Amino acid sequence: MKIAAIQVNPVIGDFPANTSAMLDWIETARKAGCQLAIFPEMAVSGYPPQDLLERPAFIAAHHDAVRCLQEKSSIAILFGSITPCTAAAGKPLHNSATLSSPDGEFSVHKQLLPTYDVFDESRYFEPGPPSSPLTFMGKQLGITICEDVFNDPDLADSLIEGARNMSAGPATLYRCNPVQNLFEKSGSGLDLLINISASPFHAGKPEAKQTFFGQLSSRYKTPFIYVNQVGGQDSLIFDGQSLIFDSSGNLLVKAPRFSEAMLVYDTAQNTVRIHESAQVPNHHLRPVPATETTPTDAPAEIIFEALVCGTRDYLNKCGFHKVVIGLSGGIDSALTAAIAAEALGPENVLGIALPSPYTSPASIEDARQVAVNLGISFKILPIGDIFASHLATLALFFKDLKADVTEQNIQARIRGNLLMAIANKFGYLLLSTGNKSEMAVGYCTLYGDMSGGLAVISDVPKMLVYRICHYLNEHKEIIPHRTISKAPTAELAPNQKDQDDLPPYEILDQILELYLEKKCPVADIIQRGFAPDVVQDVVRRVTINEHKRKQAPMGLKVTSKAFGYGRRYPTTQNFRENV
Repeated sequence: MKIAAIQVNPVIGDFPANTSAMLDWIETARKAGCQLAIFPEMAVSGYPPQDLLERPAFIAAHHDAVRCLQEKSSIAILFGSITPCTAAAGKPLHNSATLSSPDGEFSVHKQLLPTYDVFDESRYFEPGPPSSPLTFMGKQLGITICEDVFNDPDLADSLIEGARNMSAGPATLYRCNPVQNLFEKSGSGLDLLINISASPFHAGKPEAKQTFFGQLSSRYKTPFIYVNQVGGQDSLIFDGQSLIFDSSGNLLVKAPRFSEAMLVYDTAQNTVRIHESAQVPNHHLRPVPATETTPTDAPAEIIFEALVCGTRDYLNKCGFHKVVIGLSGGIDSALTAAIAAEALGPENVLGIALPSPYTSPASIEDARQVAVNLGISFKILPIGDIFASHLATLALFFKDLKADVTEQNIQARIRGNLLMAIANKFGYLLLSTGNKSEMAVGYCTLYGDMSGGLAVISDVPKMLVYRICHYLNEHKEIIPHRTISKAPTAELAPNQKDQDDLPPYEILDQILELYLEKKCPVADIIQRGFAPDVVQDVVRRVTINEHKRKQAPMGLKVTSKAFGYGRRYPTTQNFRENV
């Protein structure tokens, strides 16, 4: 038979749009000669719907959409769904995979419910019982849902760093192995192992999954289909990159990343192809091959594409069409502008320079140049007079006191206030431009440069910002060379440089990665050769600035541990590690 593996980009709760899109793909699959169309986990509702699952009206609308989908499908479909739990005790819902065909409707339920990092599935769902293979067109299908496929102790070594979030701990988190149970129940073996998934992206994870899935199909000597959700959803970005392996563990095909697509798999001929109707978005800065199948892409390229995808979908799904950005002449705002121009089109991006008395002429020139290079609109709005007015008003309180960070924060807040006013007046979304390194140590101003509706690069460490900018400049200058080469500075005081207050970013980023992502004890970080006073100061800054990050705009997650609802530390606490 021919099977269509279809990675879709749903909007959570937009049941008419989601089912309409699925039906369009089903018809495309039928015309391609397919007898079965497979969609990702919770494809009808979108993932993750979070506390919408507690609304009876949401569940009712979901069930109506499923009935509509089943009635109008022209071929058999396997899709992620929400089904009621009929047990006398437990949570009221299952996270399910439903096979709907002329032979009837059958559902299997997700058994392993992740609760680490951004996941909180046990809050809503009851784990399913061990499932049995389903028979379709004479074939035994082993159907699993996302996490169910990963708990194989014999393949733990292939779950290299990044396969799961580092917070997941051991490779085997659960007491059962749903895949092994399926094969034990199959008797003579499965004809096909399927995993429908909504697996969020972070750097290194796609490569790790590909390695694991290849070993899984090889171990069980069974072809394997992995169908993943695609698109941005709040801070999460789903990369798609659905995969099909043969029974020897060889990768037959990989779907495009960050765009909807359909793979066609002929089980009789063991052939696969990417359907020509794969919907790849337009690229303004750097064309991306639609049918890339190798795992050798540079991380900078992949992360840029992820941020573009996340920005585009956040804006489009929330009903915004244009953005405004404070262009300082620095590298962070330049990269944010480049991402926005790629995501929305240059005509939908407004960059504004807001020079203060400490802003150098070179910074204004660099801000203008990045706008010219990107083709975005550019305006200059000086804040010197407003800053002087603030100081005059506060003179009664500040008399005889030396200038300090207070005056710096006033400038940042003036800028944030003006940018928010422009965003409000014209219906734009303000994008904040702070990077992960700054957010980690609190080198940012509440209600100032932290103002905005989306923090595009807040999970991108400073050194990765540089790498992405170098990638963008490979063929022509996008980010001005002076913007990349000059020393980072907020220009809020005379001759100010970031490294006057912070360790060099190449040091800071290494410490932050060890502490935040790899969860290394402070003593271990010091043993790696970093100066004890520097490490302790960085960790102290991370701890005391929790309150800032909890008031920051939502950011896009591209590392294994981002600031956001996947990192849950108390703001009020007094724990300090011994060294």
